Amino acid sequence: MAHGASASESLLPPLTDGPHKKRLGLVAIIATFGGLLFGYDTGVANGAERPMQHEMGLSDLQVGVVLSSLVFAAAFGALICGKVADAIGRRTTIIILAVTFFCGTAIVVTSQGFTMLVLGRILLGLAVGGASAVVPVYLAEMAPFEIRGSLAGRNELMIVVGQLAAFVVNAIIAQLFGHQPGVWRIMFSICALPAIVLFFGMLRMPESPRWYVEKGRNEEALAVLKTIRSDERAEAEFAEVSHVAEEEHEQASKALGLRAVLSNKNLVYILLIACGLGIAQQFTGVNAIMYYGQRMLAEAGFNESMIGWVNIAPGVIAVIGGTTALYLMDRINRRTNFLWGLGLTALSHLFIVIGMAMFPVGNPLRPWVFLVLIVFMIGSIQLFLNLAVWVYLSEVFPLHMRGIGMGVSVFVLWVANGVIALNVPSVVAALGMGLFVIFAVANAISFLFVLKFVPETRGRTLEELEERVTDGSIFHSIGNKG
Repeated sequence: MAHGASASESLLPPLTDGPHKKRLGLVAIIATFGGLLFGYDTGVANGAERPMQHEMGLSDLQVGVVLSSLVFAAAFGALICGKVADAIGRRTTIIILAVTFFCGTAIVVTSQGFTMLVLGRILLGLAVGGASAVVPVYLAEMAPFEIRGSLAGRNELMIVVGQLAAFVVNAIIAQLFGHQPGVWRIMFSICALPAIVLFFGMLRMPESPRWYVEKGRNEEALAVLKTIRSDERAEAEFAEVSHVAEEEHEQASKALGLRAVLSNKNLVYILLIACGLGIAQQFTGVNAIMYYGQRMLAEAGFNESMIGWVNIAPGVIAVIGGTTALYLMDRINRRTNFLWGLGLTALSHLFIVIGMAMFPVGNPLRPWVFLVLIVFMIGSIQLFLNLAVWVYLSEVFPLHMRGIGMGVSVFVLWVANGVIALNVPSVVAALGMGLFVIFAVANAISFLFVLKFVPETRGRTLEELEERVTDGSIFHSIGNKG
């Protein structure tokens, strides 16, 4: 198995096939509809924002506010829902998020003016941010440690599937109804469907057994584990989780959440590292393409009749990269993924700058060169980086601060996302393809950050990670494979 695998690996009974394995797979499918909604709601504006602007008579600034309101609201959704999930449970929080997705969609689709549009997008943003913080934690806590990366990583794959779905649906709707008023409302309305599936699906899913243990509800925790593990494995895992929880309550029963972080320099350190990874992920520039892809393709030289269809290409490569990353997630160390992803992304930004200089405006090859390089960039990010970052954030925090840790780090990630969403149009207007020079420098800095500061987490149970993070021993192996 992996370098750095823990002693816990040999102590726990091996995974087995059976109804419990299928049950765990169903749990993952239902929960990741939160990721699908995340992807669709962030991707749909790529094609809907221009007809929306035309029909509603919005200024460029108002369009920017409508788009970025979701992103900034997502930052607060992540921060709030991490704490809410600690209080009322992961499952209950996801059910509430499904209702919020549906209500936000209804307000956007029926809005008659700028204010209602922004209100609807804020509600969607709260749900998107909440899902981005809670769903990966729920999956990580339900998963056996041997396949935690690939199971928790399914959420990131569903995000890019949702974005691709938005791009394809937008292109089809634009082709069929492009000249009719309200076409953008149809585009936005589609995300009500997965919200309904998420709501009714999660009503039948179990709560996280690790959350039950944290709340002292041990019988319920063991009962849930026995539905998603063999009986022998469930009892062994329950004993390990309970032991760690008891030790934690003895040592820090009065220091939960943020207080626990501030009382331990190692917890502060891991939180800063997680926040740094969130910022690094956003400054890859992936969302400059996912949010403003059609505008940037027009800038590169594609005509209006082609933009909607060629815009699907980055979405397709994102799904291919994400699917491959899911397969490799439990086979390649997290640090290795980060370093390859940041290195290749920095190179892709440089290639874009050079390519656009070699093929000036008016050259018929210019838009196609840009598209190929953007596909290379998105492929590098999705294959090595995005999925690995979300998995890392879901597994690195100790149980008693997992909700608040995930909430704070994803809050920072979404603020960085909002900075990108707000500033890309004006930076492109001022610098053109010089935007990618900024991204190249940011990715080089991020590469050095990972190399110097980010510890490895693969091949260890959540309980061992908890102990090693809390006592600081995990930081001693930075730079090693374990």
